Amino acid sequence: MHRLFQLLKKYDYLLVFLLLVIVSIVMMARSTYHQNSKLVVWASSIAGGWYQGLSSVGGYFGLKAENDRLAAENAQLRAQVAESYISYTDTTFEVNDTVYRQRYDYTEARVIKNSWSQQNNYVMINKGSRHGIKPDMAVISPEGIVGVVVATTTNFATIMPVLHSDSKNSVKVRRTNISGSLVWDGKDYRYAQVIDVPTTHQFYKNDTIITSGLANDFPEGILVGFVEGTETIKGSGFYKVKIRLATDFNKLDHVYIIDNKFRQEQEKLMEATEKD
Repeated sequence: MHRLFQLLKKYDYLLVFLLLVIVSIVMMARSTYHQNSKLVVWASSIAGGWYQGLSSVGGYFGLKAENDRLAAENAQLRAQVAESYISYTDTTFEVNDTVYRQRYDYTEARVIKNSWSQQNNYVMINKGSRHGIKPDMAVISPEGIVGVVVATTTNFATIMPVLHSDSKNSVKVRRTNISGSLVWDGKDYRYAQVIDVPTTHQFYKNDTIITSGLANDFPEGILVGFVEGTETIKGSGFYKVKIRLATDFNKLDHVYIIDNKFRQEQEKLMEATEKD
């Protein structure tokens, strides 16, 4: 108590000054509507700034949960787009009855291990066989193509990304519909190459490369990358097209595993066809 009195005595002039200022502000605010409104705006501005700061801090710590929620929602939305369905039209008695059956299903997953600077890179995700993940399933990111599942355990799976010397995927030029094969030369994770494209076709910088849909894994139209330039392979009559990959493998986080519900049927048909 004695210290309190000493402190008050030491700063008595300052405390009296602050008290007078407060009293003056209150009296001025009550004197006119204009001054009162200005005081309310000033106080609201300070309070708003404070709550905005608190909201920003809380929002930062809630980002992980929000990202997971959005990724799961995106997986559901991808499964509902038209490209994920097959259309059947049966004509009977001149009545067209069109039924859509879903062809592709999407499962969201998080990347827990990733490499991008080796000759043969791999990606590990936090979903496995108990989540319905199987080898040969296609994998994409929100930006574009990633790779194909090669192995699974109960709770995890590994993916061979396009950044692998053994990776080869069917792609095409969106503008011309010309097909080729996507490969990687093991040099820069930002770029890949499209081969098996005849030199009779013309390319332009920033032409869009997408998946062709000719294989049993990726749906048609998944973004792959953009043309950077072309190189003619001597004596072959084919281009090697350098493309800038749409997916940034250095920042890979959420991915979507694609289940082609007709894959087994397609493979059995091809086996029977090849035997014949």
